[in-house]
Amino acid sequence: MAWRYSGNQLKRWRTKANVSREELAAASNYSPDTIKSMEQGVRMPTPRVLDVADGMCRADGLLSAAKDYLLREKFPARAQDFMEKEREAISRWSYETALVPGLLQTESYARALIENRLPPLDEETVEKRIAARMERQALLTGCTPPMAVSFVLYEAVLRSPQVDTEQLHRLLWTFRLRNVVLQVLPFERAISDALVGPMVLLETCGHERFAFTEGPFVSELSADPEVVSRVSERLSMIRAQALSPAESARFIERMVDQS
Repeated sequence: MAWRYSGNQLKRWRTKANVSREELAAASNYSPDTIKSMEQGVRMPTPRVLDVADGMCRADGLLSAAKDYLLREKFPARAQDFMEKEREAISRWSYETALVPGLLQTESYARALIENRLPPLDEETVEKRIAARMERQALLTGCTPPMAVSFVLYEAVLRSPQVDTEQLHRLLWTFRLRNVVLQVLPFERAISDALVGPMVLLETCGHERFAFTEGPFVSELSADPEVVSRVSERLSMIRAQALSPAESARFIERMVDQS
């Protein structure tokens, strides 16, 4: 909503000041199509566009003021409720089928994912998202008391072309953390529930439990006991089939040796 409102105000002020979309695009070093997508709420209006438009449209700071509200959106809208509950969590179980979890990504891996999104993000949003992802990793080591974390990664995650030696070493680093358990689910051990998709189970200090499931277009955070129970059962079954932490470490070490 913040994007849509700011974009709408951007268009209104530009039209009122008789400034063309092409003129604003040239002055702010963006294409006219990008300015159009900002005005329609498809893209987030960037600080540079807001500042340039504020001056060109003589808005007396009213357009520039929107920056403070837009900059709060460090994560995609569909993930923000999950991130809020994650900060309150005392335990976090997760299973990933295709991507290295954000808490374990290197900066180069995160950049490869975020820069190649469709529709594409503008450069400022890309940098903000990468920085936010790196900051979020403090959840692994910066919480008091430490959050208990369990990761299970399907072998396909490790076989992705984006996973380089640096990323494999990052995964091996997690085995040094007392509050983190990492397991690998090899192809030959996959059960049908392991092919459904990624899932996360959170428990807060008040012992509330939340299940988070994510698809390419829709994500859902649920406190429904039935949903939480189903996700918990699936995670338990997948963890039982996965390699032990020690076996998983050796599995990743062999990948490093072969790379």
